[in-house]
Amino acid sequence: MEYVVTAQEMRRFDTNTSEYFKIPSIVLMERAALACRDEILKRQKNLEQSLKGTGMTAKRRVLVVAGCGNNGGDGFALGRLLMQDGFSVDFVLAGKEEKATVQTQQQMESVRAYGGVIRRNLPDEEYDIIVDALFGVGLSRELSGFCLECVEYINRKNTFVFSVDIPSGIHADSGRVMGAAVQADVTVSFGFLKLGTLLYPGVRYAGRVVKASIGITQDSFLQQPPHIFTFTEEVSELMPARPADGNKGTFGKIALLAGCEGMAGAAVLSGEGAFAAGCGMVKIVGPESNRMILQQTLPEAMTTENIREAADWADVIAAGPGLSTGEKAKEQLRYLIRETTKPLILDADGINILAQDAELLTELNMRQKEAATRRKLALTPHPGELARLAGCTTKEALADPEGIITRWAQRLRAVVLCKGARTFAADPAGKLYVNQSGNSGMATAGSGDVLTGIVAALAAQEPDFFTAVCVGVYLHGLAGDKAAHVKSEYSMKAGDIAQMVPSLLL
Repeated sequence: MEYVVTAQEMRRFDTNTSEYFKIPSIVLMERAALACRDEILKRQKNLEQSLKGTGMTAKRRVLVVAGCGNNGGDGFALGRLLMQDGFSVDFVLAGKEEKATVQTQQQMESVRAYGGVIRRNLPDEEYDIIVDALFGVGLSRELSGFCLECVEYINRKNTFVFSVDIPSGIHADSGRVMGAAVQADVTVSFGFLKLGTLLYPGVRYAGRVVKASIGITQDSFLQQPPHIFTFTEEVSELMPARPADGNKGTFGKIALLAGCEGMAGAAVLSGEGAFAAGCGMVKIVGPESNRMILQQTLPEAMTTENIREAADWADVIAAGPGLSTGEKAKEQLRYLIRETTKPLILDADGINILAQDAELLTELNMRQKEAATRRKLALTPHPGELARLAGCTTKEALADPEGIITRWAQRLRAVVLCKGARTFAADPAGKLYVNQSGNSGMATAGSGDVLTGIVAALAAQEPDFFTAVCVGVYLHGLAGDKAAHVKSEYSMKAGDIAQMVPSLLL
């Protein structure tokens, strides 16, 4: 697990480090510059290796474009270190020197003491590296004037661009482009990953993101850690343990209410996802007309039309994929909400029915408020389904998915997702997971059905419900990445995602 920070959190941790742990801000700035210098020297060494024997040499001309804030101070310190390493470095200050922070003014004085010249205009020259140190995480307004001109200048140059902490022009919390943004090749993120570099479109501007330790550590949380996290480790390390003496009951029994007449495929895909993620048994609840198809395509699964019998038997219930919003489906969902207390995962039409039935939604809400009737509950909508549930437009859901799911997680005392290019998951306590795995090839029919099965399987094996959902999302995305590698993002299908899960768990 890795923490992901907002701008406000990062400023708080920075302040805690300086004020509580007494590490001066100028020391943190110097460490930041050293971390950036190391990345540039690493690139230079690789470039020199690639040119060996060609008669060509790796040039070392650098332009530092810096703002007046501490991000600019990082840039000036970096440029000064590169000067000492033999690089030819030019500096441009975007702003009035008297408005620069105290630390940035100190760094500018140091640059001049070493013979550097700080310009106020953009040079008409060519460079091998441009260092973007205009704005850090504090940017909150649209770029304009000379700062906008600097960003456009950097992007016009056909050269390697190195951003300090975050590409200038990217909002640190939303990833939004603030009028214009630097297109970086590499971004060095200090201390912790910034949310804006993980979200679209910010992720496209950040290039390769390198996390660097500069002295702002988890100690700086002072018992108030970030509320957002992500996974970057091998998914096999996150999977629930499998006792050697376990049996098919040990690894979970899932009742899957999925697949109305003509939609058996949704049930098949969900069942395949569940088995691939390690559950012991699956019982699919659906119409008699689907039974033969299910027995032929997924013979490992049991089938029934009896929702009560399946719910009594199961450890975890999942409902919604291909279910329809017909009267029978509504009746079955009402039964699950009113008469059962086992962990419940609602997807697709399970969510659509809730959105249409205000009385049932209110009843679910009331049951979740009471400890005696509260159950482990997860909703896994895509933006359209989330919008219907929340009573907003899809555009509004896409603009603030994390805010909407956080509110609904607290309201329903549930884990709530919003699936997308960056899937979010929120829990009732305010924790937020942002998923980095996955690709555009997963935007295909049935992909969400596979996720429902995977999440249900993990919920049946992992005691911590929120962890189960988050790991399920991560595993689903990684399987999608593997499917894209084999089939391409153009040609992969939802079934390919389920088929790739086992190879990730070897």
